[in-house]
Amino acid sequence: MTTDSQPIDVPARRAWGPRIGRIAFLVLAAIIVIAVAAAFFVTWTIQRSFPQTAGTVTLDGLASEVTVQRDDRGIPTITADSTDDLFFAEGFVHAQDRFFEMDFRRHVTSGRVAEMFGESQAGTDAFLRTLGWRKVAEAEVAAMDEKTLSYYEAYADGVNAYLASRSGAELSLEYAVIGMQNPDYTPEPWEPADSVAWLKAMAWDLRGNVEDESERALLAAELDAGPTADPAVATSTILEKLYPDYPFDENPVIVPKISTVPTLDTDAEAAFTTVPEQDGDIQLATTTLDWEETSSVVEAASILVGDVGEGIGSNSWVVSGSLTETGMPLLANDPHLGASLPSVWYQVQLKCSTVNEACPFDVGGFSFSGLPGIVIGHNQTVAWGFTNLTTDVTDLYVERIEGDQYWRDGALVPLEESTETIKVAGGDDIELTIRSTVHGPIISGLTDDFTAIADEPLPGLAAGGAEPGPTTEESDDEYAVSLRWTALDPGTAATAIFALSTAQDFEDFRYAASLFDVPAQNLIYADTEGNIGYQTPGRLPIRGAGDGWLPQPGWDSSYDWTGFIPFEELPVSYNPSSGYIVTANNAIVTDDYDYFLSRDWDYGYRAARIDHLIERRAAVSPLTAQDMRDIQMDNEMWIGKQLASALGDVDVSGKGPKEAVELLRTWDAQNAASSAGAAYANVLWSNLVQNIFAQRDQPLPISHQGRLFAVVSEMLDTPADPLWTNDKIDVDGMEQMLALSAEQAYDELSGLQGDVVARWNWGSLHAITLTSDTLGSSGIAPVEALFNRGPFPVSGGASVVNATGWELGESYATTTVPSMRMVVDLADFDASTWNHLTGASGHAYHEHYIDQTADWAAGVQKPWAFSAKAVDAATVDTLVLSPKG
Repeated sequence: MTTDSQPIDVPARRAWGPRIGRIAFLVLAAIIVIAVAAAFFVTWTIQRSFPQTAGTVTLDGLASEVTVQRDDRGIPTITADSTDDLFFAEGFVHAQDRFFEMDFRRHVTSGRVAEMFGESQAGTDAFLRTLGWRKVAEAEVAAMDEKTLSYYEAYADGVNAYLASRSGAELSLEYAVIGMQNPDYTPEPWEPADSVAWLKAMAWDLRGNVEDESERALLAAELDAGPTADPAVATSTILEKLYPDYPFDENPVIVPKISTVPTLDTDAEAAFTTVPEQDGDIQLATTTLDWEETSSVVEAASILVGDVGEGIGSNSWVVSGSLTETGMPLLANDPHLGASLPSVWYQVQLKCSTVNEACPFDVGGFSFSGLPGIVIGHNQTVAWGFTNLTTDVTDLYVERIEGDQYWRDGALVPLEESTETIKVAGGDDIELTIRSTVHGPIISGLTDDFTAIADEPLPGLAAGGAEPGPTTEESDDEYAVSLRWTALDPGTAATAIFALSTAQDFEDFRYAASLFDVPAQNLIYADTEGNIGYQTPGRLPIRGAGDGWLPQPGWDSSYDWTGFIPFEELPVSYNPSSGYIVTANNAIVTDDYDYFLSRDWDYGYRAARIDHLIERRAAVSPLTAQDMRDIQMDNEMWIGKQLASALGDVDVSGKGPKEAVELLRTWDAQNAASSAGAAYANVLWSNLVQNIFAQRDQPLPISHQGRLFAVVSEMLDTPADPLWTNDKIDVDGMEQMLALSAEQAYDELSGLQGDVVARWNWGSLHAITLTSDTLGSSGIAPVEALFNRGPFPVSGGASVVNATGWELGESYATTTVPSMRMVVDLADFDASTWNHLTGASGHAYHEHYIDQTADWAAGVQKPWAFSAKAVDAATVDTLVLSPKG
């Protein structure tokens, strides 16, 4: 056969074969060498920031040697001869494990995130500068007593001693990544105000009802603009329906009967009796710059601080020895916060080698990195826990602005104004103009929600108080929204931490509570004498004409706060006859209490369930620490039981939906990770809520599932309720609404997990992905992979005791969590058990980065040695910090 192609030299072809092989081998070898070198470089870069945990480190600033003993989870026990050395060492150890987290937090609280991450964060900085947390923290530091100030200064010295020994990527992997974009960034020395400011961030995370208040205001404006014969009546009716009162006849209050206790021998009450004078340097206000806004006030700061999402709250309870197996109290606590990596908590023990008046600390528990001391835990005598008080400590005021003045009681008064500079990595500085009124920061103009309230003040607002001032055709008036919030006044919570750590009895505990003003928390108590107790602390406002449920007229001083509830008149319980105290963000007292506290409580389903489980178990046998841990992991979905019952007589179409409804009818109502019934119940709930409220011509808010539990439960008992009818989705009545939602839920879940209903599971649908608060959401996949972990299947759900919250209408993924769990056994502190979301270390790839996550998801808590003998036995690494010279 002939061809136009050239003849092939077969021997030559054979000769090329080995040559190509050799070239391929050399290329492959080069790739391997490069990959190995890159892996080595990455490994070296990662590991160079890991802390030294054994041996001796010599440091300037110490008076005597300090011992740091770490157990197999990397949790440190620090022992020192003096408080200066003790808090110096805590600062050093926090910086070893978590300095990048600390550095990031202080930039958040001072509104300087753009200095690290560039112009994308300038809008958030503007909002945080508006709130002025850093300035409030500086004022608190300036007002500290000498002893407390020495603790903060010693802590800062310890942090700075660590900074003096390392820089850049030696401090944390994140600095290596940041250095690619921002090579000039260098961490500044630590200051006491950096520590104190984080308490303001936590107050923001637990701020109460400002979102509900703005949500109601916007809804009221929309309803009043709608086609109805009587707008005022319609608005009032729908608001009361969507935001029902606390069900006092169904769910418990924390303090059914206020105890009589001795009056404290302290002047702490003075801090709670009058409203502080407003300081223009502290009460900051809004920027006039027009940069990119976030879609809501929550997004503006919560991107970096913590989202007040579904599940924010907490559980805590304490059981007296009369109900326990040991005859001594048990105290349980699991605060619910936004999920974060690393965990918001840092576990540590602080021990004076000789406990005396000069060095009084022998305490262990959970701290915040960046903050000296212990926030929740126990000392050698007393244990304590926190849950969010849920009282209303934020109010919105609509202000009438005219130029650089605003109206007050018929007269114009000047606005406070100041300017600041936002520095931007890789960009130009931004000059920020800041304004405030007597109430606080003007926050409209920063977020869509507050701006909308200012643009369309509530109808009848002026009629609720004095007229805002004369109006003429020539006047250039505008409305604005200001924020009155207790956290924007200097307080004493930074001092209360140490008073709690050294309390020896209930009187000491109450004194510490009198100092714990912001964030307002339910405080529970137990001691080794067998006593249990509860105290409401906090700076809780006394209001004038309004109750803060909706924005109020700022031009009428009768709506101002008139003072704060005196501490001695706040609810207290000591050794109640029931033998236990439960707090779960439910109402504190009944409505006959002398002062208004809030209308925005959690609706008490968690509290009622915990009450029930304690009583049920105690009726069978004395309670144990394991009973407390089991209760913390209870997954009963109360509304799921209601839905299963309601679907009993509802006819659904299709073989698959019928199987799904039958699955629901046999479900145990537990949101276990492996449960197919739980998966269907939650997807059904999501579809039902959106069909009733969101899929309407005029959507209604679906922001809080606990509130919607109450609303929908009432509707299930009222088939004629008009909300069951929705013309937009062609539904007429309750049965049609339930049937449509059940069918949609099957379609959605079968699309996600297949059409075999028995193979469905809640855990993977509700999984949590641990996301770094900074680079974990950078949008750059390889960078995110360095820092993020998961997903991890989890159980629980919204308004469930095991409160793993998720966002209705967005995703079933877990967003808020029991951030830690502890059960303190007053009979044996060494037998007390602990766990938190991630691990001790903030260093990606460190063995303690997420070594507690699997246990957290499974509800496993481990003992933590407290006595000297037990600590010695549990020690894996010992680091000695030694003074120079």
